[in-house]
Amino acid sequence: MMLTLHSVFWRLAVLLISFCLLIVWLVWYWGGSVEQVGYRLNEESQRQLLEYAAEAEQAWRGGGRGGVDRWLEQMRQREAGWVAVLGPGLHSLSSRELSGAELERLTFVRRIDWPMSKRSIGLPCLLVPFPGVPDEGRLAIELPERMLPPGFTLTTQLLVHGLVPGVLALLLCLLIYRLLIAPLKHLREQADALRGDHLNTRVAPQVSRRDDELGALGRAFDHMAERLEYTVSYQRQLLRDLSHELRTPLSRLRVAGECASDVEVLRQRLEREVECMQRLVDDTLELVWLDTERPQPELEEIDVPALWSVLGEDACFESGWEAARLRCELPADCRVRGHLNGLAQALENILRNAIRHSPADGVVRLGGKRDGDHWHLHLEDQGGGVAAQQLETIFRPFTRLCAARPGGEGFGLGLAIARGALRMQGGELWAENGREGLRLNIRLPSV
Repeated sequence: MMLTLHSVFWRLAVLLISFCLLIVWLVWYWGGSVEQVGYRLNEESQRQLLEYAAEAEQAWRGGGRGGVDRWLEQMRQREAGWVAVLGPGLHSLSSRELSGAELERLTFVRRIDWPMSKRSIGLPCLLVPFPGVPDEGRLAIELPERMLPPGFTLTTQLLVHGLVPGVLALLLCLLIYRLLIAPLKHLREQADALRGDHLNTRVAPQVSRRDDELGALGRAFDHMAERLEYTVSYQRQLLRDLSHELRTPLSRLRVAGECASDVEVLRQRLEREVECMQRLVDDTLELVWLDTERPQPELEEIDVPALWSVLGEDACFESGWEAARLRCELPADCRVRGHLNGLAQALENILRNAIRHSPADGVVRLGGKRDGDHWHLHLEDQGGGVAAQQLETIFRPFTRLCAARPGGEGFGLGLAIARGALRMQGGELWAENGREGLRLNIRLPSV
């Protein structure tokens, strides 16, 4: 399967990659930031520790080692943890030297703005410089239990690793639903409408205008619905027209059966009417076949002047025209690419139509010229033409114009069959009024 720039694959890929990156950022960066904040001292605890450091500095400045001893005694009554006042070399500023265990504590001390957590060996120890002269001394204190940050609590974990990713996943599902499921649901509703014989149903513009596979599916659905609606309407119209056309020969047969006294006359009448009905049914079935099956025949090189010669000979035999009245003005090298039987049938129907509507001494001309990769052929009679608004009407089945053109017989199927046969092989047929009569134009690929 070829992926285009606007394929649904790329939209899904962007959605999933964005979601994965967002989850990674959420767990790594945002979750880490939330965790860092949860393990830091709050402002009140930091302010309290700075006040302790200021008191220790004041005690050292005011009383020396004795002042520090008195202040440490007061601190033991206020805080249960270990407290020491240290000089620049981390030696004790009190009268008592630090023990080995206390010196070991100093290898794991932290600043008050660092993350805090309760380790297996106990509460963390902090070094708080004197506020006045930081290089003169420091307060070493074991963080009181009441000041320990809550850390990454279960509620925070559920929020960061559970609720927020769940909401993002739900948002992703909604986007995928909007991107894929909603259009498919709409197409299913339209298919159900078609199943209920609502043939005029169409896909909503927000689906059919998309430039991805779903948009192509919606446009294909609309094309199918339009084709189905046209086919059903066309066949119903053909059925109505055919039933109407059959009433005339059937009525004549009924009258002939009731009134005719000569068996031979009745037999001849029966033969003519049955042949008429047979031709009507055959032409109608062929027209329906061309419209519904839309066959793709194998194309070949066709010599149009040679084909016209054969068709003209047959037409002269049927109509009694002289060959000189069927004039071929095509260049000798006029060769087209088409289906021989289909082109012969189309030209034969067009020629019969021209002969039927020509005056008694009329002439039919076939001319043409090369137009790029195509040949533009035109067949013109001298029947006076038709009204401009009826130039397209003449290609409708069972259409017989009540104009001044001679030749009103026939069923009105010839030109419709001719257009279908030409379209079958990649050609086109249209009409216009020429200088003396109706001009039928044919466009076919050249060799």
